[in-house]
Amino acid sequence: MKNTNNLYEQTRRPRSLAHEIVLDIGEKIRNGVFQPGSKLPTEIEIMRHYGVSRTVVREAISRLQAAGIAYTRHGVGTFIVEGRESIGFKVDPDAVAMIRELMLVLEMRASLETEAAGLAAERRTDQDLESLRQTLDRFWESIEQGGDTVELDVLFHKQIAMAAANHYFSDVLDHLGNMVMPRARVDSGNLIRDTSAEYLRKICAEHETIYSAILRSDARMARAAMRLHLGNSRERLRSAHNLVEEADGDSPMP
Repeated sequence: MKNTNNLYEQTRRPRSLAHEIVLDIGEKIRNGVFQPGSKLPTEIEIMRHYGVSRTVVREAISRLQAAGIAYTRHGVGTFIVEGRESIGFKVDPDAVAMIRELMLVLEMRASLETEAAGLAAERRTDQDLESLRQTLDRFWESIEQGGDTVELDVLFHKQIAMAAANHYFSDVLDHLGNMVMPRARVDSGNLIRDTSAEYLRKICAEHETIYSAILRSDARMARAAMRLHLGNSRERLRSAHNLVEEADGDSPMP
């Protein structure tokens, strides 16, 4: 990590520097450098190691505590939490940055997939419709059986891109990989306090609206339905982001 003694940078960017420390400590935990139950270095040691102020270190420790990764025993030190699976509403700190990135991806997808949906309504074949219908049916079935729906979600969007009969749409989605699907990277369903089934039914209902417009060859409605669906996805992520920021002491995203 970049070492800096620039007082101006430390005072102007305490939260971003704190976030870098949190990410680095999180990586050390995953790599076994810091074991569950072990004590973290002292504030002074962390200050020297990263070349930051005490304010930045305390902000980083606060973030670790808010994320359920660490806890502090006054007069003793800060320790890595053991058995994190038992913790309630907590999120890994690097998920905060990931949520922001996913929201940016959704902004880009809104313009791309909205047009793809409109073109799909105009150009879809009977085979395209059959494939979309099968995917939606499997999606509903998987919800009721408690199965994994991420791959079906990705498939539905890719099938629409392919139905647009312009390979660049599907090429872009393939390039994005699992960034296409926010819940493949962040458990936003749990973060916004929906039950998994309720959350997935909302998503699939939005897919049904898109499909119905494509089935009717209604390009205007297909675009509107896709725009609404991705807009709702962004709002779900915004809610998740704000819950994390509130727990972390930051101002919610407007």
